[in-house]
Amino acid sequence: MNPFVLAALLLLAVPWARAADAAPVEAGTRAAFVINIQAPDDIKDLLTRHLELQRYRELTDLSDDELARLLRQAQEDTRRLVGTLGYFSPAIAVAHQTASGGTPVVSLTVMPGEATRIHQVTIGFTGAIAVDPGSRAQREQIEANWPLRAGSRFTQDAWDEAKRKALRDLTTLRFPTGRISDSLADIDPETAQAHLQITLDSGPAYRLGELEIEGLQRYDRALVQRLARLVPGADYSLAELVAAQQRLSDSGYFDSAFVTLDTRADPAAAAVQLKLREARMQKLVLGIGASTDSGPRLSAEHTHHKVPGIGWRAVSKLLLDRETRAIGSELTSPPDPDNWRWAASGLLQNQLLGSRDVTSQQLRGGRKQSHERIDRNLYVQYDRAESVDTDTVLPDIAQSISANYAFAVRYYDQLPFPASGWGWGAEVGGGTTLGSERQAYTRLMTRWQGFLGLGQPDSTRASAGRLALRASAGAIFAPDNISLPSTQLFLAGGDNSVRGYGLNDIGVTLADGSITAGRYLMAGSVEWQRPIRINGKPSDWESVVFVDAGAVANQPAELKAKVGVGVGARWNSPVGPLQIDLAYGVDVERFRLHMNLGFTF
Repeated sequence: MNPFVLAALLLLAVPWARAADAAPVEAGTRAAFVINIQAPDDIKDLLTRHLELQRYRELTDLSDDELARLLRQAQEDTRRLVGTLGYFSPAIAVAHQTASGGTPVVSLTVMPGEATRIHQVTIGFTGAIAVDPGSRAQREQIEANWPLRAGSRFTQDAWDEAKRKALRDLTTLRFPTGRISDSLADIDPETAQAHLQITLDSGPAYRLGELEIEGLQRYDRALVQRLARLVPGADYSLAELVAAQQRLSDSGYFDSAFVTLDTRADPAAAAVQLKLREARMQKLVLGIGASTDSGPRLSAEHTHHKVPGIGWRAVSKLLLDRETRAIGSELTSPPDPDNWRWAASGLLQNQLLGSRDVTSQQLRGGRKQSHERIDRNLYVQYDRAESVDTDTVLPDIAQSISANYAFAVRYYDQLPFPASGWGWGAEVGGGTTLGSERQAYTRLMTRWQGFLGLGQPDSTRASAGRLALRASAGAIFAPDNISLPSTQLFLAGGDNSVRGYGLNDIGVTLADGSITAGRYLMAGSVEWQRPIRINGKPSDWESVVFVDAGAVANQPAELKAKVGVGVGARWNSPVGPLQIDLAYGVDVERFRLHMNLGFTF
């Protein structure tokens, strides 16, 4: 299918489908009476949804006495419901009219009066948290996080939510058996003031004991301990237990992992219960896909979680697309107590870089560490590349060996659909070329991505959208006549680089017009993302307007940006963010469609 047609169908199909789902269904039964509510919007909406009288509209056999009783009850019901919004002295009028031959009309008029405001809040503590000097910071945090301050409006929902939040703040750290022992909202209707009291009983403080592991058959206990990273004797923290459960689930060794604290045990050393279901020892994943950068794509990935003899994990991959043919494998050791792993990998690939056909081999060995927020990698790498121009026969062969350090830091609010936050990564390497003449070089690469919300931090921010910003830079410091493998140099262009240009189309232009990789790179992007509203509500779709720019050269003074501008859409699909962009390459003076699925940094 033509990619332009596919993009149009994706853009049109979902909004129409959402609109169809939102269409109201008309009732087929004639109402016994009609309720006409005159009240402010928030009260009218509440009564429309929850007033008990609404249930009797279709009972056509109601007697006058029964209807009169229901109207009296409706007045009390209204007073109770309006009170949940903080109005405790409302003026309520109920009237009943029957037109000749028409449907009876019940008129309900509500004048809410003055909203009740919070005058005073008292938060008390009993149990270990009240006497333990080490709990002072937690008590102060619970008080500081209390959302209902003096002067704010009282509602039942806000009161209930404030109690739930206080209990969460208590039980997620040190005191998992904490409870609300007493609470009172003392309302004075005459002064429209509320006096709030809540007492939190913490119970005993809990510390972590030994791990009780269920479900292990192929892997040893040490692996689980290193992945979970839960230290006996540490204070109980729900966040740490959730993080341990996530690490076990993400490790690939287990299909499921559940981590809980046994609160029936001794609080001084409460056992941590881990219920695990091991993944299959081997897994094969076949994939088919397509992108505007590299066309149709076939892939295969085989994983062996415990290679006989060494016990390391092996992940082997095969990739075939229009631009690249690659086969490689990586061996990774189980983590040590600090979550560092040894790793060794090999890669053989053939790809089109600029206008050159490059066949390359890469060997790498080192150590890596992954955490929720930061990844680190220390490794030694050997590169060999044979580059052939489209109009030449003899290949250009270059080899190098280098020592490298790379890291990536992520502080996004949510993945894989970030709305705010940032990520930063950098690579620093140094090495030498191999062959008859050895020359030293240094390679630097850095990239940054951030999301900045627009508007005020309330409901208007969602409608204003956000800015998505990207920047990257790279440099090779070496003698002018050095012969480096092209895989160590830089190119730009494509879905996640400069849109409006093909993958790796931006590089150094040689005298014969061919494109080759260069020693310096600079690229950046500014994108305005704004929610698409359907029936007045934000949808899973966003519209975008963007400007990209990038340049590659062999000298910093020769960097000249090539610009791409365009519009597009984003869809938060069940498998990740889908990117559809139509970009205009200013320098090449043509349009290009870009489609990409997923978020990585």
